[in-house]
Amino acid sequence: MSEPVDNRPNRRSHNITAGVSRSPNRAMLRAVGFGDGDFEKPIVGVANGHSTMNPCNAGLDPLAKRAEAALKAAGAMPQSFGFPTVTDGISMGTEGMKFSLVSREVIADSIETATQSQFLDGVLAVGGCDKNMPGVMIALARMNVPGLFCYGGTIKPGKWKGQDLTIVSSFEAVGAFAAGNMAKEDFEGIEKNACPSFGACGGMYTANTMSSAFEALGMSLMGSSQMANPDPEKSDSVAQSAEVLVNAIKLNLRPRDIITRESIENAVALVMATGGSTNATLHFLAIAHAAGVEWTLDDFERVRLKVPVLCNLKPSGQYVAVDFHKAGGVPQVLKMLLARGLINGDCMTITGKTMAQELEHIPAEPRADQDVIRPFDKPLYAQGHLAILKGNLAPLGAVSKITGLKNPSITGPARVFDSEQAAMDAIMARKIVAGDVIVIRYIGPQGGPGMPEMLAPTSAIIGQGLGESTGFITDGRFSGGTWGMVVGHVAPEAFVGGPIALVHEGDSITIDAKKQLIQLNVSDQELAARRAQWKQPAPRYTSGVLGKFARLVSGADKGAITG
Repeated sequence: MSEPVDNRPNRRSHNITAGVSRSPNRAMLRAVGFGDGDFEKPIVGVANGHSTMNPCNAGLDPLAKRAEAALKAAGAMPQSFGFPTVTDGISMGTEGMKFSLVSREVIADSIETATQSQFLDGVLAVGGCDKNMPGVMIALARMNVPGLFCYGGTIKPGKWKGQDLTIVSSFEAVGAFAAGNMAKEDFEGIEKNACPSFGACGGMYTANTMSSAFEALGMSLMGSSQMANPDPEKSDSVAQSAEVLVNAIKLNLRPRDIITRESIENAVALVMATGGSTNATLHFLAIAHAAGVEWTLDDFERVRLKVPVLCNLKPSGQYVAVDFHKAGGVPQVLKMLLARGLINGDCMTITGKTMAQELEHIPAEPRADQDVIRPFDKPLYAQGHLAILKGNLAPLGAVSKITGLKNPSITGPARVFDSEQAAMDAIMARKIVAGDVIVIRYIGPQGGPGMPEMLAPTSAIIGQGLGESTGFITDGRFSGGTWGMVVGHVAPEAFVGGPIALVHEGDSITIDAKKQLIQLNVSDQELAARRAQWKQPAPRYTSGVLGKFARLVSGADKGAITG
């Protein structure tokens, strides 16, 4: 590791601890455990997302306490504070889901507020649920204070009649049971066994997508992102993270030294190789913006075309996160990409080592005794799975997830719904048939507001056996647990008059991932006539957190793209 630039300690905290005038500040710190020798130590915030509202975050408190102990042992003074979380799996399909993406901004603001007001020298963040990761990283990039992210760990798979379960199993069971394709015994058995422990949802859904991508970004310890929350190694990795962070403070190694265009490309390559969530697109656009890095939707497509899908992971694949970890996890996939020049090995990581140095002991090929990580010459798909589509229905772009599909194209009649609930009612009433293209609109960043995820209707479609034969388009988002012919993040969104607002029931729509096309098959003249008749609806929320979020993204389709 390199030496510090000079011998002076890197101490933002001296703003509140040094000098005669700061005696009152020191007096307050003494009340929370500081002694005479502690004011020269780095003060490190432990941002703790603990919550008993969900299994994803319910196991975080012991990890945060382990981090505090490790920070003290490494010569730092920890100060703990909390940040809120939204439980996507519980809020899904309700008005509460509109707060999900909004919580990312609240988390970032909460961490920035605590860190900057207290002049903390560094931040170790412990989080579990989907928006914890990007919320933390946006805050770290904005503040540029030494910091890292410690993932709370994945949940272990549930078991029912020999099958591995995740929370998505329960969502898909809703559609199967309603369609008469599942016995009540199995429906209840899946519900009761889907979540057997603490930890975030177990497939390569959004939480595991973002945590694994942060290893590739260089902002989490290598090999830490797919550990199970209950396992001792998870706690040990948090303690090691504390030691690494104290060293980063000594080196004055900051997030913007690590989060660069090249390291974001590394992270996106990892997302493609593992079959990760569509939400990675909007989260990395937002992280790049916070870090002052140029990154666009077109960059995702550029990476997709050169990186194959190497991992056979749920939702469309076979295995769960703990299987991925046992097979070699993120380090193994990164080394395979590095060996073929598909990631940049010169990127700095939070340890002070380059990515290539971190991976030098990892073999270039996966073990032969496992099927989770495929050999590079035998991928699941020759190219990445997150395709950026454009066309007259989404002139500013949309994101399609095409894993698990034999034919990633469809042309069919539009089934148009102006709310998620209306679509769900039609699906549960068996009014959707093979060949239909479902359109759910007015649920974008402003229209929702909050851009909720559509896991409930997409899972119901899968459960009814229509995942391969129906299309799904929305100006909202999809859960990382979604798979099928789905296209989200359609921009411009319906609320601001995007073409998705002009679709009529029965219109012909084409989704073609191979051609990167999303097309409403009506004439330009007809579209112009419909636009002349369209009127913007009244906002659904004008006050509170949702109203503030809608105003934040108003007047820009940036909101539909970056969230």
